[in-house]
Amino acid sequence: MNNSKIWLSSPHMGGTEQGYIKEAFDTNWVAPLGPNVTGFEQDLEQFLNDDVHIAALSSGTAALHLGLVLLGVQAGDEVICQSFTFSASANPILYLGAIPVFIDSETETWNMCPVALEKAIVDRISKGKKPKAIVPVHLYGMPYKADEIRAIADKYGIPILEDSAEALGSTYKGSNCGTFGDIAALSFNGNKIITTSGGGALVSHSKEVQEKAIFLATQARDAAPHYQHSEIGYNYRLSNICAGIGRGQMEILKQHINLRRQMHDFYVDFFKDIKEVSVFTEPNSDYFSNHWLSCIVIDPEALGKSSTDLRIALEKENIECRPLWKPMHLQPIFKQYPYYGGTVSEQLFENGLCLPSGSNLSEQDKKRISNALTTFFNLF
Repeated sequence: MNNSKIWLSSPHMGGTEQGYIKEAFDTNWVAPLGPNVTGFEQDLEQFLNDDVHIAALSSGTAALHLGLVLLGVQAGDEVICQSFTFSASANPILYLGAIPVFIDSETETWNMCPVALEKAIVDRISKGKKPKAIVPVHLYGMPYKADEIRAIADKYGIPILEDSAEALGSTYKGSNCGTFGDIAALSFNGNKIITTSGGGALVSHSKEVQEKAIFLATQARDAAPHYQHSEIGYNYRLSNICAGIGRGQMEILKQHINLRRQMHDFYVDFFKDIKEVSVFTEPNSDYFSNHWLSCIVIDPEALGKSSTDLRIALEKENIECRPLWKPMHLQPIFKQYPYYGGTVSEQLFENGLCLPSGSNLSEQDKKRISNALTTFFNLF
C-alpha cells in the first residue's frame, strides 16, 4: 500500500500556535494557570457572544463531570442522557454513582427525541425518581432541537447540561451551540474542529458557577495559607501551554468551519444521484452545523451492499472511516439501565458511516476519496 493515510479528522494547525507556546516557555508559565488560560477563556467568551463565562479544563469529559457536580447530582440520582453519543456523555454520570436513563434519537437531527424525553420524565416521576439533569448532545456538530428540549426541561423543572463537545461554531436560530444549557461542555480533543491537544471548557451564564468550577478544578483548595480542603476537588484545569495552542486555533476557527462544511458539500455533490445513500445535513434553515464529521446512511437492501462493506473497501485504500456511534443502551457497561424510545439510533448505527472530514484534506485527498467511492458504487 503506497498511498499515505487519509485520516477521518486529524489535527490542523494554523501557524500561530507556536508563538503562544514559545511565550509560555519564555516566561516560564508552564503550570495550569497563566495568561494563555485567561486569554483562551476570553477568546471563547467573545466567540460565543451570549454573556457566558468560561472555565478552561483538561477535557470535555471533565467539563461534563463538573457540570453534574455543580447541578447537585449525587449517588443514586437519575440523569437523562442521549443514547446516540460517545461514552464520555454518559461516563461522568457513573463517576458520581448516579443512574443514567437513556433516550432514543429523532430522525431529523439524530439527537435526543423530545417525545421520548417527555415520556421518560413522566415515567420516572411516576416511579418517584425525578431526574436531576438532562444531557442532550449536538451530535457530529448538528444542533439538537433546543427549543423543544428547553420547553420540556422548564416544564418539569430539570436543568440541562448541554454536551456541545462536537459543535463549536454550530448555531440554532442564530445562537451558538454551547449557550443553550444551564451549563455546557466543549471539547478540544485532537480530532475536534479546533484542538488544544487535549482540553475542554465548561460554559455557564453565571460568573459564580464559573468561579466554582475553577475552584473544584484546582483541587478545591480553601482560602488559607496552608493546604486546606473542605470539598472534594479535581485536577481538571487546562495548562497554559495547551491554552496557547487553543489561542492560535481560535484565530482560524471560522476558516476550519468553512472547510468542514466544504467537505460536507463535497459528499452531498458526490451522492446526489445515488438514491440508496443519504448525507446527514441540516433539516431546515434554523440549523447551522459545523459538520465536524460528514456522515452518510446506506440502504443496504436497495444497494445490495452495506456500510460495513464500504468501510472495508475504503480501509483497503488506506482511507479511514468509522461507524456511527454505537448507542449507549447497547453498550455492555450501560445495557442494564433504563431506555426510552424506539430503534432510530440502532438503525443509524447499523447503516451509517463517518467519512473523512478534516479541514486539512487536500485536493489530492478528495480525488482519492472520490475514486474509491466511484469504484465501490460502480459509477463508471
